[in-house]
Amino acid sequence: MSNQSIGLWGQVEQRFNQNDGEPFASVRLINGADIKPEPIDWLWDGWLAAGKMHVFGGAPGTGKTTISMGLAATVTTGGRWPDGTASPAGNVVIWSGEDDPKDTLVPRLSLSGADLSRVFFIGDVSQGAESRSFDPAKDMEPLRHKLTEIGGVRLLIVDPIVSAVTGDSHKNAEVRRGLQPLCELAGAMRCALLGITHFSKGTGGRDPVERLTGSLAFGALARVVLVAAKHQEEGEDGRTVRLFCRAKSNIGPDDGGFEYDLQQAELKAHPGIFASSVLWGDAVEGAARKLLATADATGDDGEGGTLADAKRFLGELLENGPLAVNAIKADANGAGYSWATIRRAQKSLGIVPKKEGGRFGSSKQQWLWQLPVESNHGESLKMLKNVEDAQQKKVSTFRQIEHLQAESSGKSDYDPDCELF
Repeated sequence: MSNQSIGLWGQVEQRFNQNDGEPFASVRLINGADIKPEPIDWLWDGWLAAGKMHVFGGAPGTGKTTISMGLAATVTTGGRWPDGTASPAGNVVIWSGEDDPKDTLVPRLSLSGADLSRVFFIGDVSQGAESRSFDPAKDMEPLRHKLTEIGGVRLLIVDPIVSAVTGDSHKNAEVRRGLQPLCELAGAMRCALLGITHFSKGTGGRDPVERLTGSLAFGALARVVLVAAKHQEEGEDGRTVRLFCRAKSNIGPDDGGFEYDLQQAELKAHPGIFASSVLWGDAVEGAARKLLATADATGDDGEGGTLADAKRFLGELLENGPLAVNAIKADANGAGYSWATIRRAQKSLGIVPKKEGGRFGSSKQQWLWQLPVESNHGESLKMLKNVEDAQQKKVSTFRQIEHLQAESSGKSDYDPDCELF
């Protein structure tokens, strides 16, 4: 740089300081040799880390909030995690924009055995004589003061995490701008930040982190991403098997998980009030994408309804006789079911495809679907009105039936995916 340039820069710098009346900004550089390495401060080793952001996603109905209340209860009592390790005891702060603490969250916490004296809910903000809703864009500093007052905060839950974003939740820059104050708060308070979100529809089979609703920045900012899914419709004991998995981690292992179940029970201290809680099962191994692929194929697919709902819909549609595949597609689309879900329901129910018309007939050739009739063994395959009742009774009312074979080639030429609406 020339002397003239240096002089010019000095003049600009001087005018800036004089006009603004503020000290000249200076960037502080920290030498790496002066930084002492520190281990990750884990609340739950490999799963929940102090001072870090975590995102917990899943399809509706997988029990994300119930699981989160179970995790909160463990922190308040210094209880045991699903792997048997102990949690450090501490306070939990919850910001919920979807569930009422009185009739939903507190009952779930109580059923999970939480120490309610260590649970705090973020309420309204008082400003002078007025009261307004909490705004993360304005009220992060007052919240910091409150958390400092109560002390010992180990877990901060935000449900849903998208409520912390005041702008467009599908734009990376706005998501990062909205979440940064929360991340800084968690870092300053040394508490784990757990944000709850949903899976986007139509994302089955993709990487679990990419399935989170909104911008990819939600998954990118999170140091750990957790997911929940229905693994299969029914286990050996007739219960729905669910999976809680680790889909991403920048600070530890990024695979594995636990089976879990949800139970409903009445609160002993409050007769007539029922709540749900999580029951943890065995540990499972494998990447979340692979584990969730099984869940997508057998349970809640996140693409327009669960398999059980689709089976009931299809059974009622065909109970009066065969229907053309084009008509079934149209009805399913109108009811909000994806074609992939309907195809799984068709296979699960043993629905028989058959060709009608064409060649020697006067009508146009088309494929029809019909419910199975009695098998050669005399077992009734009649469709029950309520599939779920049959599942609860552990009665199999359907069996897989092979597709009809083309008489000429011995191979099926059936491909309903090629038919148009």
